[in-house]
Amino acid sequence: MDYENSFDRLEQESLFDESDPYFFRIEDNVPKNPERITHCFFTGHRSLPEEQKAALLVRMKSTVSYLYAAGVKTFHAGGALGFDTMCAHMVLYLKKRKALDIKLHLVLPCSNEEQTKNWSYNDKQEFYAILMAADDIEYIGSEYTKECMKKRNAQMVELADCCVCYYDDSIARSGTGQTVRMANAKGIEVINLFDMASENI
Repeated sequence: MDYENSFDRLEQESLFDESDPYFFRIEDNVPKNPERITHCFFTGHRSLPEEQKAALLVRMKSTVSYLYAAGVKTFHAGGALGFDTMCAHMVLYLKKRKALDIKLHLVLPCSNEEQTKNWSYNDKQEFYAILMAADDIEYIGSEYTKECMKKRNAQMVELADCCVCYYDDSIARSGTGQTVRMANAKGIEVINLFDMASENI
């Protein structure tokens, strides 16, 4: 998905217009203690319903903008396909087009080659574009292991004061669910965009 063109199109359609009351319809799903929040991490499913993507982009921009206004300057992403990729693009878009003073920190589970070994050409190109634009990159290890994703997720929880996720709790087992439970156990705020993206704009 060409996220930058999608962002531009939504801007033109005024769906990214802060004067639109829908833009800030996140009051019931925002951090309760924004004054102590400086770092946020993203986690979400790799598969995103096509019919929800436009709504999800609007909610994501609203949420990231709110968190920035509340004091968040560093956003952590895990480099996975789907929601992680969308969030990384949003942070980079806001930094470039809106001149927000924010940083994208990638926390990657293994080497670039290992992580993208079975990805499509287009997905690899997108991954490396994000890699080149990120402010910081942290690698959990060089080799892919069955624990590297969990360790990556645990590190993001450790670094952050807030979690923005796309989590469908009807899915019995998922890395996203595991990560959200880690965040809840730490006691940090969790903003779930799943239900919000399901609403009609």
